[in-house]
Amino acid sequence: MEPLLIVEDLHTGFHTDGGYVQAVDGISYEIYPGETFAIVGESGSGKSVSALTIMGLINVPPGEIKAGRIEWKGRDLLTLPEDERRAIRGKEIAMIFQDPMTSLNPVHTIGRQIGEMSRTHEGANKRQARQKAVELLDLVGIPQPDIRVDNYPHEFSGGMRQRAMIAMAIACKPSLLIADEPTTALDVTVQAQVLEVIHDIRDEIDSAVMLITHDLGVVAGMADRVMVMYAGRQAELGTADEVFYEPRHPYTLGLLASLPRVDETGVERLVPIIGHPPSLINKPSGCVFHPRCPFAQEICSSEVPELRVVEGDAHMSACHYAETLRDVSRSDLAATVEELEELA
Repeated sequence: MEPLLIVEDLHTGFHTDGGYVQAVDGISYEIYPGETFAIVGESGSGKSVSALTIMGLINVPPGEIKAGRIEWKGRDLLTLPEDERRAIRGKEIAMIFQDPMTSLNPVHTIGRQIGEMSRTHEGANKRQARQKAVELLDLVGIPQPDIRVDNYPHEFSGGMRQRAMIAMAIACKPSLLIADEPTTALDVTVQAQVLEVIHDIRDEIDSAVMLITHDLGVVAGMADRVMVMYAGRQAELGTADEVFYEPRHPYTLGLLASLPRVDETGVERLVPIIGHPPSLINKPSGCVFHPRCPFAQEICSSEVPELRVVEGDAHMSACHYAETLRDVSRSDLAATVEELEELA
């Protein structure tokens, strides 16, 4: 199967008063039709910037795409004229933004904003666009869509606004749907409903989904493959089962060990990741995770580890000692972290 999207060695950064921020630092991955590809990492790891680069929404300046290639159906998006990028954006690749209240225009009705997609990309008239908006609101589970279509964003609840954003994103049945933290600030029940809508929509319109999140629970329930990012770089890449059950990077181990597990007994406490995320202006030498890594050796501070296959056909890790992490348990990690905390 040919991939829909190929990202190769992408470098995106921003010029600031404090210096150059290297937000995305040489990441590469592919997304295939019909799959859910999750990008995981803490705030500031480069998840959203990578998605905005794909969408062509990086403001230049202060943003700068220094290197890389983003191939979409045989065309490099980074070299296309803006009018061609605009034709792809929204129609072939669509994005659900993480804060619908700031993404929706408060002075226009929900129906008008959803219908704009049909008017722009499909040539629909005003009546046709409104009817399409009603159908889309019904599809994402908004009650009384023929009435709600004339409401303004402030008249919707948080969950309903997020559903409206999903409706807008799927209006033209895109081949790739990018969901950037789609459940942020929603309560657990509404989160589950929104994720179910995204899952059902993926099957309904036969699209691929790029799911950007820091919530590993969401990833476990939805993703086929997972990419873990740290400080703008890739830490690990593999299927959801490989990343969750056979992690091969200390950062992934740390993320998993800091979460409560219902399938484990006898664990007295959660294991934290010591230290703080690094500055993206002055990144540590070598492996960017080595100042926080409980398994770091001398080579980790001097040589940048390459992302390489460590098991199977496509389970990849950017760690010099990925193979030795095979049998590390949560209790082993906890003991190592305790020793480091005592030394500190």
